Amino acid sequence: MRIVIAGGHGKIALRLERLLAERGHTVAGFIRNPDQANELREAGAEPIECDLERAAVEEVVEHLAGADAVVFAAGAGPDSSRERTMTVDYGGAVLLADAAEDAGVRRYLIVSSMGASTNPPPDTDPDFALYLKAKGEAEEDLLARGALDLTILRPGRLTDDAGTGLVSLSQREGGGAIRRDDVAAVLAELLEEPGTAGLTLEVVGGDVPAAEAVRYAARAKTDR
Repeated sequence: MRIVIAGGHGKIALRLERLLAERGHTVAGFIRNPDQANELREAGAEPIECDLERAAVEEVVEHLAGADAVVFAAGAGPDSSRERTMTVDYGGAVLLADAAEDAGVRRYLIVSSMGASTNPPPDTDPDFALYLKAKGEAEEDLLARGALDLTILRPGRLTDDAGTGLVSLSQREGGGAIRRDDVAAVLAELLEEPGTAGLTLEVVGGDVPAAEAVRYAARAKTDR
């Protein structure tokens, strides 16, 4: 498969690019800063300079030519302005979806967040509440589209500890932490399991191998 990743220099994205390249997939990643290109190449991915905050949909469509799937793994980051939280975490996801539809790319994975909601609890930190709102509105927009084979992945609290390959993956986890290595492992499995299209899944650390957890999620969907 050819897979294009938005937010290609992100911590999860770089891990995912390595995994996918090792599996023999063709991988490309969007970057805003050309100085990041070599890190993507080292991960086995083709760097594509494309800023989703400024790009027109036609430009993004061109970059998706020949793609079989897209992954939205971009994020404004905790030190960004409140405005960028909406333009990246919401606007970028929507722009990528518009381009995917126009390019005929059905498979779309988005890295969201556990607790994503258009109406976070009133006692939530204001900046984090805006982040959850942006993620929630992006999810709502994507779910309303009939032309995407969408999977939403909501990780718990992210850490940089070395991955274990063991996770807990279901439609409602309730909280917990997850290593970025293991999020990337789950994303790689989701891309290779089309039966997970249509699911919103939450993931934290657990005791089930990522591949097995994803296969179970696909079977559970079929059995419903």
